Amino acid sequence: QVQLVESGGDLVQAGGSLRLSCAASGSIFSNNVMGWYRQAPGKQRELVASMSSGGGTNYAESVKGRFTISRDNAKNTMHLQMNSLKPEDTAVYYCNLKDVREYWGQGTQVTVSS
Repeated sequence: QVQLVESGGDLVQAGGSLRLSCAASGSIFSNNVMGWYRQAPGKQRELVASMSSGGGTNYAESVKGRFTISRDNAKNTMHLQMNSLKPEDTAVYYCNLKDVREYWGQGTQVTVSS
């Protein structure tokens, strides 16, 4: 069983920065994709950024140039550096891992005030 634990969510003013972290534990296949999704009230969950174990990345258009995803495969950790935050970035952010199955964390709240 794989567990994902997020941290780093907070209340921040527009233009500020936050760094989210996700720690994965359990039996994880070395070939995997980790990613961040977010869900705002009344909206569907959407991909923010993902990164494969090989280093390939994918970003939502809305965060390109502002957010950076990174991971440490040896430690099974992943981070999301979020800069120039906007009120529309307000959401619950979820850590996701896909190997032969798919796993989700519990989420961490990010609130950006205008």
